[in-house]
Amino acid sequence: MLSQQFPEMAEGRGKVTFYAEDHEARLSHASWETEGELSVVAGESGFKLYLMELLDTLIQYRAQCGRSCWKKGIVHIDQGDLRIEWLLGDDTENG
Repeated sequence: MLSQQFPEMAEGRGKVTFYAEDHEARLSHASWETEGELSVVAGESGFKLYLMELLDTLIQYRAQCGRSCWKKGIVHIDQGDLRIEWLLGDDTENG
């Protein structure tokens, strides 16, 4: 839904790596790696704020439900297609 609400994100590619601290099921850190000006556009449009809020909510929910993967993940942005890859513990991106 975010990609539909923010059509300017449809042109970009990149990834957002995020994690939560062990002691708290809340978003602690996120880093953006994007092509071109996607990160700037994401900030100016409000997309970045909404994505961070969504990730925080998903982290809390997954921790509450006892999911093994809730502390780390990567949001893949591929020309309007958004996908979350949840990682275990100290895993890094596959491939």
